[in-house]
Amino acid sequence: MQAIEIEAAGGARLSATYFACAGRPRAAVLVAPAMGVKQDYYAGFARWLAGQGYAVLTFDYRGMGRSRPAGLRTLRQLDADLFDWAADTDAAIEALTQRAPGEPLFVVGHSLGAQLPGMLRHRDRIAGLVSVAAGSGYWRHNAPPTRRVVLYFWHVLVPLATWIYGYFPGARLRKVGDLPRGVILQWRRWCMHPRYHVGAEGETLRRQFAQARFPVVALSMTDDELMTERGTRVLIDCYENAPRELHRIAPQDGGARRIGHFGFFRPQFEATLWARVAGIFQRFSQGATA
Repeated sequence: MQAIEIEAAGGARLSATYFACAGRPRAAVLVAPAMGVKQDYYAGFARWLAGQGYAVLTFDYRGMGRSRPAGLRTLRQLDADLFDWAADTDAAIEALTQRAPGEPLFVVGHSLGAQLPGMLRHRDRIAGLVSVAAGSGYWRHNAPPTRRVVLYFWHVLVPLATWIYGYFPGARLRKVGDLPRGVILQWRRWCMHPRYHVGAEGETLRRQFAQARFPVVALSMTDDELMTERGTRVLIDCYENAPRELHRIAPQDGGARRIGHFGFFRPQFEATLWARVAGIFQRFSQGATA
């Protein structure tokens, strides 16, 4: 396990962690984080993958976690949006391929981490995407517990709090986490559109997603409190010319009472759900997608 620093577009310095495996890696794996989730949350999963023979990289988007500059007192000072976070993902891919040259590159995208790959400059380097608890954020596609409050969140709480603080103070409000103004307002715009980002950003972004050819396997939790099966289908269909599969996972598949939106990466699922991801990687390597 090695802490590294990556330079991203615009001179942003990102914190990342490289998990090396013994011997030549079977493939390289980038773990792309969810909105407001620090890379440390994925360390156990990354360490386990390294033990299975994969070279793994985790990272924090600019302004998040350990990628927050030491002199940055408040996110009010950070000018960043979701296109910048996509560029950060590109930089992480570059850093990983430098450390595992010539190896297939797989991405495990948690929530937001599976929404961005179609936007990437390096999407042609991706040999397979495993989407975990990810989907369209369009408010009508939210799960019922979230849908009951989401219009208040987007139409009252987010605009008001962001106007007052100059960023979204999610940690203080116990919602999502602190987010830069550009990120939260762009995300709000996406979540108001039935086609999410490819609808909100227009034809150019739709074509970028359509150009992706890497296989996509979506793991959708039946007890996800944020995301529905419908929302997951809408997201993976943005990758309209890629081979796509959707697997529904119930808590009993992992021998648990609950998985939810964030539980997949808990160590208790090492022998069950994590092993399923390793099996998907093997299928990617063999060219099997259905």
